[in-house]
Amino acid sequence: MADVYVHEVVLNELAQGLRPTAEGVDWFEGLAEENQRKVLHALVLFCGQARACEEDVPESIARSGIRPTHTPAVMLRKWRFGMEALPAYELTKSFRLLIALFSIADTRRRMLHCADGCGHEWHNLSDPRRDAI
Repeated sequence: MADVYVHEVVLNELAQGLRPTAEGVDWFEGLAEENQRKVLHALVLFCGQARACEEDVPESIARSGIRPTHTPAVMLRKWRFGMEALPAYELTKSFRLLIALFSIADTRRRMLHCADGCGHEWHNLSDPRRDAI
């Protein structure tokens, strides 16, 4: 399986609560910095596809566990998404924040547009813990 596809699956599993956030953070921190930046870029795109909106920001910050004064949170409150360009020490905070935003937006999208089922492959993922059993 290509690394890009693996990243997409992991990000969607995190957004849907099929993987715990702590596991996602460990996975993210285990990536090379270049790949972390690619993952953040993908997350920004996923947030856009899921129709994230500025009203989601306060809840995203609260869910992420980062302080509202941290640079990624300040950027998001200003609706700026260039987080993949931040210094390396800000990447994990950015990841936590964008996963929270993606989760909020994707949950809303699934409830509003996919409640009766859909053909989106990423909305039909199985629980990875059940697959391991």
